[in-house]
Amino acid sequence: MALKAVTDASFDEDVLKSDKPVLLEFWAEWCGPCRQIAPSLEAIAAEHGDKLEVVKLNIDENPTTAAKYGVMSIPTLNVYRGGEVVKTIVGAKPKAALERDLDEFIGQ
Repeated sequence: MALKAVTDASFDEDVLKSDKPVLLEFWAEWCGPCRQIAPSLEAIAAEHGDKLEVVKLNIDENPTTAAKYGVMSIPTLNVYRGGEVVKTIVGAKPKAALERDLDEFIGQ
């Protein structure tokens, strides 16, 4: 299952206006750690998609949004709720660690 791709053009609609919290991964094709966490993010999306939308944004193809949020290293994971960033996770982590970081949104 591939995660939904968000673009600079669809960011407001897909992320900021979402009814539920959105976990957005800033990533790029050349990013090894991004590839490492992809299966974990897909699993979290499959297991917790009712509570948390999981999407990704390619920073090479969509530099405006990454610049707006000051993304300096990838992967950077931002959780948006009500149009605001409420949590930021930087770097690749195992699925269990990601779930712990996201506990307030997915309620393990």
